[in-house]
Amino acid sequence: MSLDKETVRKIAVLARVAVPDDQLDPLAGELSGILNWIEQLGEVDTSDVEPMASVADMTLPWRDDVVTDGGYPERVTANAPDSQDGFYLVPKVVE
Repeated sequence: MSLDKETVRKIAVLARVAVPDDQLDPLAGELSGILNWIEQLGEVDTSDVEPMASVADMTLPWRDDVVTDGGYPERVTANAPDSQDGFYLVPKVVE
């Protein structure tokens, strides 16, 4: 797939990236190369490949879900501009 200057300009506008006019041609070549590489990947036969989440065949260790920290709200809210009963007080923003 080959991209022209206008397509690259449109992509840049959509991505909200400022690309100078003198950089459109080189960028079009780079993006076209990337798209060609992706097309080549699509030609690879992966019908016998099982879907996977990671290339490493391993399982993560499980641990008990226990609270190992907390229980001191006065220390947590010590730097708060305003607190009450262990909670942060914030100004009302919706009337």
